Amino acid sequence: MKARDFDARFDSGKDITSELDLDKARRPNLEQRRVNVDFPIWMIEALDREARRLGVTRQSLIKMKIAEALERLG
Repeated sequence: MKARDFDARFDSGKDITSELDLDKARRPNLEQRRVNVDFPIWMIEALDREARRLGVTRQSLIKMKIAEALERLG
């Protein structure tokens, strides 16, 4: 299918999922890469307390706080 036909089908509200290869779908700039960071015990305990208070995991809290700090920087 040509791109203009695909776009027209999408723009008209028709279902285009049959035209997509979802196994190869990517979310640019949202791919994940693992990093290891060592924190002092007092910091981990503080992170865990705050994560429990918010009802999220420690990892989610760390991601949220880093994202907030990066937004402020930028």
